[in-house]
Amino acid sequence: MTAPVRPDPVFSIDAPRGAQCAALPLRETPGGPLVLLVTSRDTGRWVLPKGWLEPELTGAEAAAKEAYEEAGLTGRVDPAPIGTYRYAKRLPQDRTTPCTVQVHLMHVERELEAWPERGQRRRRWFGLAEAAMLVEEPGLRALLRRLAPKVAA
Repeated sequence: MTAPVRPDPVFSIDAPRGAQCAALPLRETPGGPLVLLVTSRDTGRWVLPKGWLEPELTGAEAAAKEAYEEAGLTGRVDPAPIGTYRYAKRLPQDRTTPCTVQVHLMHVERELEAWPERGQRRRRWFGLAEAAMLVEEPGLRALLRRLAPKVAA
């Protein structure tokens, strides 16, 4: 028996082209919260684990899948997104396509030593302020800066 398709509050199976979901992996430390970023495969820039929305998954389920595949993380992903941002995804032959990314907070429980894209990416934990300085997408940078005081409270 297959699980029923659950519509997502922001995206649905009728989501527009360019809809993506991301996990914002978070871990609490005595020095404050840390967020895990991964490098993109094409340019090596720091990004969140993210991917295309899949019709059979909610946004939170898609975000959890990307966090596992791209960063080797497992944990609890909040069902409600904490925000969205837009960016121009780079495609072959110097083309781009506009994307809207729904971001879900992930409370990391395990960091695996082996994962599907281990040989294609690097992963690293950063403080929220440092992560905001490292990402290129202005909308993601703003989301990380907005999140910092909320997580610290």
